[in-house]
Amino acid sequence: MTEPGSENFIWASHLIHGLAAGGVTHAVISPGSRSTPLALACLQHSGLKTWVQVDERSAAFFALGLAKACHQPVILICTSGSAPANWYPAVIEADMGAIPLILLSADRPAELRDCGANQSIDQTHLFGGHVRAFHELSPADARPEMLRYLRTLAARVADQCRWPLPGPVHVNVPLREPLVPTGPLPQVEEMAPVVVSHPLLSLPAEESATLARELAGGKGLIVCGWGEHGAGFPAAVSLLARKLACPVLADPLSGLRFGSHDRTSVLCRYDAFLRRTGVQENLQPDWVLRFGAMPVSKTLQQFLSAQSGMDHLVVDANGRWPDPLHQATRLVRADPAALCRQLESTLELAAPSPWLAAFQAEEQRAAELARQGMPLEAEVVHAIVDLLPDGGTLFSGNSMAIRDLDAYSGSGAKSLRIIGNRGASGIDGNVSTALGLAAAGARPVVALLGDLAFYHDMNGLLAARGLDVVFVVLNNGGGGIFEYLPQSQLENFERAWLTPLGLDFAHAARMYGLGYQKIGRAADFQAALALTLTGGAHLIEIMVERDISVARHRAYWMAVAKSQ
Repeated sequence: MTEPGSENFIWASHLIHGLAAGGVTHAVISPGSRSTPLALACLQHSGLKTWVQVDERSAAFFALGLAKACHQPVILICTSGSAPANWYPAVIEADMGAIPLILLSADRPAELRDCGANQSIDQTHLFGGHVRAFHELSPADARPEMLRYLRTLAARVADQCRWPLPGPVHVNVPLREPLVPTGPLPQVEEMAPVVVSHPLLSLPAEESATLARELAGGKGLIVCGWGEHGAGFPAAVSLLARKLACPVLADPLSGLRFGSHDRTSVLCRYDAFLRRTGVQENLQPDWVLRFGAMPVSKTLQQFLSAQSGMDHLVVDANGRWPDPLHQATRLVRADPAALCRQLESTLELAAPSPWLAAFQAEEQRAAELARQGMPLEAEVVHAIVDLLPDGGTLFSGNSMAIRDLDAYSGSGAKSLRIIGNRGASGIDGNVSTALGLAAAGARPVVALLGDLAFYHDMNGLLAARGLDVVFVVLNNGGGGIFEYLPQSQLENFERAWLTPLGLDFAHAARMYGLGYQKIGRAADFQAALALTLTGGAHLIEIMVERDISVARHRAYWMAVAKSQ
């Protein structure tokens, strides 16, 4: 009979080996007693890169960043009780953002539940509908038939978090004491992987030909939001746009603004020029073909909402219904790149030539006006885009950071990966997500954050040791985005919405070992960033005069709206 501590280790090891056999290469552990067999199994597995993060909330977002960078599931491990509840914000983001995570929560066995035992809560179905699947394991059982079952379950879990809709899967792991083997760690045999094949969704040839005929010759718009569209998507959608002679309105997280693909039709100033009445009246499309989530630009959303009588085609291969405007006339279940190639191969007639040219003229006009009296944030965005080397990664926070990136990033041939947590668009976990990206080797990484987002996840900075990452914090004295919203007129606006922190981030940088610079002028930022990109973890705090920033943003919008 196997000694109980060794049985726990064998049980946990077969689970971890099965997940690794399914292609998992990273595990993030938060320390605890009940999770000891799971942690030991990860640390002993030669094919796993194991990270230890003390704060469970930060650990979960760190794992999220790893998964975003690697396009593979990441294991997340913690002890029982309130510990897994700290994962919840990251689990929601992984759910809404379609990011694969494998949540292994250690738990008390059945006899220690609902009886007042310490550190015991109800962990079954803890994350509700935010996970793709939930599995409750039995306590450790080293019988051969049970280990075969566990091998199969591990393969299922590795698959469920990938397909058909990527996302988190929760496995609750009850473990009885003793949690540590009394003797040497038992040897665990490597497992042969269970190979899982997934389809590439495409339309039947007749249906794609019919759809191509419906689009041909019309005045169309291709709209691309964030999402994992596949490596071949930028080239495929660009070729389709050229064949249709239509513009591509590309969100900064779409992967289309930067790269070696043909960007002739790719536009990125639409948030400004769609404010102009003349554009709204004269450039009304016959159809819209949309890939990915709805872009961040509210101006674009309002423009699309105002269109009536047009065909609105939404492409999604994962089973969701991404139609927040409730305008879809056709939902196309197909791989985005495959659909673009299908349509392009059968298209013959393009849109009238002035259609694309009119949008390109608006894009050029908005770009010229943007260079006049730019807000400080615009110059920061330009410097980051200019200085990040080919292959670099830019992580964008939400609120004003992503909106300034949307408005001012421009476009270029350099290969830049721009990433954000837009699933639930929260300010939580941004520091840790950026560090997860850096840990995966997506280097160099620059994280553009607001002061509230940086503060919200300062615990995550503990993971910055040994990583190459630059945090660029736009400190506008609180929730500056509310200055543009009706809440700014309320009596208690500053106290309850703006919430200025009054913190000196130099102390945080010193405590966590980050290099630190405070910048007040755009002219000083470029040199500071160039220096920090040479390596190490750094914080550049940029002091933004909120009143001037708001005035310059609004002046730009007004100038574009009035331009003829």
